[in-house]
Amino acid sequence: MLTIKEEGAPGGRSLSLETGKVAKQAGGSCWLRAGDTVLLATATMATAIREGLDFFPLTCDYEERKYAIGKIPGGFIKRGGRPSEKAILTSRLIDRPVRPLFPSGMRNEVQVICTSLSIDHENPPDVLAVVAASTALMLSDAPWNGPIGCVRVGRVDGELVVNPSIAQIETADLDLIVAGTEDAVNMLEAGAREVGEDVVVEAIELAHGAIREQCAMQRRLAEQAGKPKREIQLVAVPEDILEAVRTRTAGELRSAIQNPDKASRESGLSELKAEIVERLLPEFEGGEEHLADAVEKVVKEQIRALIIEESLRPDGRKLDEIRQINCEVGLLPRCHGSGLFTRGQTQVLTTVTLGSTDDVQLIDGLEGDLEKRYMHFYNFPPYSVGETRPMRGPGRREIGHGCLAERALLGVIPEKEKFAYTLQLTSEVLESNGSTSMGATCGSTLALMDAGVPIKAPVSGIAMGLMTQGDRFAVLSDIQGMEDFSGDMDFKVAGTTNGITAIQLDTKIRGLSREIIEKTLAQARAGRMHILDRMLAAISAPRADLSQYAPRLITVHINPEKIGEVIGPGGKTIKKLEADTGADISIEQDGTIYIAATDAEAGERAAAAVRAIGTDTEVGTDYTGKVTRIMGMGAFVEFAPGKEGLVHTARLSEQPIRRPDDAVKVGDEIRVRVIEVDAQGRVNLTAVGLDQPFDPASVKALPPSGRGPGGPPRGDRGGRSFRPERGGPSNRPARPEESDEEVPRARFRPRR
Repeated sequence: MLTIKEEGAPGGRSLSLETGKVAKQAGGSCWLRAGDTVLLATATMATAIREGLDFFPLTCDYEERKYAIGKIPGGFIKRGGRPSEKAILTSRLIDRPVRPLFPSGMRNEVQVICTSLSIDHENPPDVLAVVAASTALMLSDAPWNGPIGCVRVGRVDGELVVNPSIAQIETADLDLIVAGTEDAVNMLEAGAREVGEDVVVEAIELAHGAIREQCAMQRRLAEQAGKPKREIQLVAVPEDILEAVRTRTAGELRSAIQNPDKASRESGLSELKAEIVERLLPEFEGGEEHLADAVEKVVKEQIRALIIEESLRPDGRKLDEIRQINCEVGLLPRCHGSGLFTRGQTQVLTTVTLGSTDDVQLIDGLEGDLEKRYMHFYNFPPYSVGETRPMRGPGRREIGHGCLAERALLGVIPEKEKFAYTLQLTSEVLESNGSTSMGATCGSTLALMDAGVPIKAPVSGIAMGLMTQGDRFAVLSDIQGMEDFSGDMDFKVAGTTNGITAIQLDTKIRGLSREIIEKTLAQARAGRMHILDRMLAAISAPRADLSQYAPRLITVHINPEKIGEVIGPGGKTIKKLEADTGADISIEQDGTIYIAATDAEAGERAAAAVRAIGTDTEVGTDYTGKVTRIMGMGAFVEFAPGKEGLVHTARLSEQPIRRPDDAVKVGDEIRVRVIEVDAQGRVNLTAVGLDQPFDPASVKALPPSGRGPGGPPRGDRGGRSFRPERGGPSNRPARPEESDEEVPRARFRPRR
């Protein structure tokens, strides 16, 4: 097969789609290149249906390779392990717009694999992976109603930019990913810093133009190299069975679904479904499976008809009505912050843990290394839906929902310069009946304010649904599980009173028109404001003080040239300081030092010591130091880690003493003041009272130094008189009159 290529520049960036050169045994393969970013996508369909499947087995995987950026994986395992969070999110990004376009009733397994081969920093691979996967499906023999395109739009310096670079994304206040067909949008993913709904709609329209160009390129390539679509068996309910269930049981099924309590509704429906199957089974022998499917289909039809025809929802709410909301904070006394958010039968408990800068999450990704100081983890235990199943690690759903809640609040988290703590939020889903991710978002706001984190604005979130019937549609606010399962979209919107902070849209239909998107965003805003009012009734602003169990974080700025002195040889100084105070000390290259300690007093001691090391020693500065050694002339005091000075015996006490150890012992803490720093950096100190102010005149009144800066006064050697004829000090006390006299030099006497 010859290599066939299509080239273009949708959205202003060059794009090349190629097939026929590699992976020729796959059902369909696409070699995509944009700049120096190269991806290989394949799509393969199984030839037969696996027995026992009652769902469509589609798998989409994004495979990261470190060689794509010229790196060898760190650590002991060089092959690589489980997928990174970014890889999982990209796999979901591929799956969500691709899945709705497969035929209903399809049971043949389909596997889509996209592998990163080369990554630059101008063309992010996530949106390109969606385009590559779509192209591979178009070229394969799998029946699929594509193509789709995928484009990122960022707002940089107030201007919307299609396909921004990674550097531009980091500074953008809107990062929006749009996927869809030539005529509709079927997937959205966005993070924003409080942008208006009108900006989002404009960005979607801008992206859709580039999406149409991408779709046109794929169609041209498929016309030249695409395989004929294979005829497959689709699982469908026989029309006679469906009609029998519809005409005989629709009324009783509609009555059963109109129960506001999820548990009793599901229990009642389950019993009714079983009874209907048993009732009609004699008429349709061997059709038990088809009967069960027919009942499920009629249930969905009745939910849709109830909403569109009567504007009535299963739990009796109006289309834009929000379920009852309860909010509580401060439930967990030892946590740094906690919030319980309950909306109907959805309940999420979120906690906040504050840590030092050493607690950041280090991420070694293909798009660059980064540190995360704000993290959100989401847990969905089986008891939240009344089920039992093995407890495993987080799946794609948990990671995706946690990422959405994290992104929803990222734009309101204070900058590190204002609030240097590392923040870890954990949401535990205690009950689930629709939109737990938005429950986690609301719970996060409550917990952050309870923890005293000065967020820029509180964030609330809501999940919107859609029911369509021909040209008619109804948008639902605050959907519950049944409406999500039976409806056509799950449109989550989070934001503040000033604007949107996050969006996530998934559809089960071909896509949404602009009219539906605009109506949904407007209705979502009204719902968000209602929810936010209930949240602010529980806690109106971040608490003024942190929890008593939270670490105290102190920021100290020093001259970067002094960093080495703070660290000390082999880290000796900083390790000793951490051991003495119990504080954790983190040092930045610019001279910013973060000190974290659960004991506020210990933190202040560590901060004072760091300031002392990191600043030049100035005459007149007072310190609290520790006596490290005693000599005849006085006591050496460590007034800062790694810095010592001499306190002469005459300056250790107001009372006359003969020896320095008459006043202090090794290990004593005393208050000292710097009185002299000589040209060689040696420091002379004097003992002072803790509340005694510094008087410059007191320095001038000190006796002159007899041996240069830092030396004791001439004629005074540690309180003992100097005997010239012996060349050393005597043990008799010095007479007061001797201390002010010039001492003659000892005369040289040859030994006899």
